Amino acid sequence: MGLDLAAVAAALPQMVPFVATMGLEFVALGDDAAVLRLPDEPATRNHVGGQHAGAVFTLGETAAGALVLRHFGEHLEHVTPLAMEATIQYLALSRGNVTATATMTADPAAVLAELDAGTRPEFDVDVTLRSDGVDDPADPTAVMTVRWTLRPNR
Repeated sequence: MGLDLAAVAAALPQMVPFVATMGLEFVALGDDAAVLRLPDEPATRNHVGGQHAGAVFTLGETAAGALVLRHFGEHLEHVTPLAMEATIQYLALSRGNVTATATMTADPAAVLAELDAGTRPEFDVDVTLRSDGVDDPADPTAVMTVRWTLRPNR
C-alpha cells in the first residue's frame, strides 16, 4: 500500500530539512499522485512579484519526492531514493499560491522488481505546477520531470 499522507508529511521534513524551511504544505497523497502547495509569501517571491523560480522548482521536486516516499518509503532500510536529474519548463509567471501535482510514469512494482533483480532502477516522476493568482488557474505555469533512482544501501 505504501506510506500515507500523514506519514510522508511527517517524515519528509525530517529527512530533508529544507522542506520545512520552505513551508511547503502537504495537500493529498495517493498511489497515483502527490499534491503539495507553496503558500504565497513575500520571502518566496522574485523581483517581479511572482514566486521565485527556485521556490517553484523546490515545490515540484518535493512533490515528486513525496510520491517516491509513498511508494518506496517502506524499503528505506535497504535503499535510498535519489533524484538524478530534473528538467523544468517555466510556462508563465507563477503568482499567488502554487500547487504541484506529481504523477509516476513507472509502475512501482516494476521498479521494485528491477531492484530485486540486482539492477539499480531509474524512473521518472512528472509534475504539473499551477498558480491560483493567474488569469486561468487551470493552466500550468510550469511542468517538470524528475528522474529518480533507488540506490541500494551498503
